[in-house]
Amino acid sequence: MDRNIFIEELKQLPIEKQGVEFVERKGIGHPDSIADGLAESVSRALCKMYLARYGRILHHNTDEVEVVGGQSAPKFGGGAILEPVYVLLVGRATTEVNGERLPYRTCAVKAAYEYLEKNCKHLDVEWDVMLDCRIGQGSVDLRGVYDTKRLLANDTSFGVGFAPFSETEKITLETEKFINGKLCRSMPELGEDVKVMACRMKNSINLTIAVAMVDCRLADRKAYEASIEQATEKISDFAQKFTDRKLNVDVNTADDYKKGIYYLTVSGLSMENGDDGSVGRGNRANGLITPMRPMSMEASAGKNPVTHVGKLYNILATQVAKDIHKAGRGDILEVHTRILSQIGKPIDDPQAASAKVIYADNVNTRRYEKEVKAIFDEKLANITDLTKQIVAGKVSVF
Repeated sequence: MDRNIFIEELKQLPIEKQGVEFVERKGIGHPDSIADGLAESVSRALCKMYLARYGRILHHNTDEVEVVGGQSAPKFGGGAILEPVYVLLVGRATTEVNGERLPYRTCAVKAAYEYLEKNCKHLDVEWDVMLDCRIGQGSVDLRGVYDTKRLLANDTSFGVGFAPFSETEKITLETEKFINGKLCRSMPELGEDVKVMACRMKNSINLTIAVAMVDCRLADRKAYEASIEQATEKISDFAQKFTDRKLNVDVNTADDYKKGIYYLTVSGLSMENGDDGSVGRGNRANGLITPMRPMSMEASAGKNPVTHVGKLYNILATQVAKDIHKAGRGDILEVHTRILSQIGKPIDDPQAASAKVIYADNVNTRRYEKEVKAIFDEKLANITDLTKQIVAGKVSVF
């Protein structure tokens, strides 16, 4: 197949040589990440239900989850949640096949509760969450596009990727994973609602980190302050392993100990007290928010993993960029990839695919053109492989 793949040299300073860089990562307990996680878990559950019954994934999109914050009264030693968090599951799904009604709402609600129980360990999901499912029947035209033998794009949209991650990007991603992994296990007073914001100014990196603290795990102010000091030290030690640059870590900078202001929560989640969340407002498909890089505003979580290019192309573009950078063997410093679909046209044959490549000095760029195009071509030809990876939970979308 002769695809419209364009390979161009990009004359631009690589991100590592630029003077300023901002990178953000919203942790798994952030309200926006909760919304993404719920949307994706519902989609995966529907995929598995459809596969078990019919041997194929039927049309659905569950990418419109809303999280409406509750109210709480945290206090040292243990407070209370006063009003529950409200979660609205919205989207479209195949609800009936040959006159048989499907238990899609039961499937969706069960998946949502299981996700919350797994990822919000300090939240009493049974009592402190109101879960409302308003998923309905999909539109006829989109289901028609979906049910063809050759998979056709159910949207006109684009995906964006880049590689490799900069040092600052790696630090941001790995630091959040460390906090919500090893550090939380050793310091259970740390909640899952974590946000890491990195600011690199030349050779200095500042990490501003917000961590919701769990009130029942902290007896008093002294315990809180000691915990923040300990967490700051451990995070600094961990993050410094990724860089030789000067590194500074600040945790919960909005605290004011003299005024008695602390980031204290009952559940370790800011959504317990008024903080809301929506699908697509958080991390991009590569797990980061990167304003200094090419970036799509498309929400990937919850979109069907078979024909929705808003999901598939963002993941694929990132994979292609990584493969191209690896193939460069040091000659390719940075790659920006973009793929554009057209609704109703085959997903493996986009309107256009673009790879913009930043090469090292004195590199013969022509020697890489065929190889770069071949990588793009192969990934597009095998795009259906992504579906199995997504359904199996092997690909993260936020």
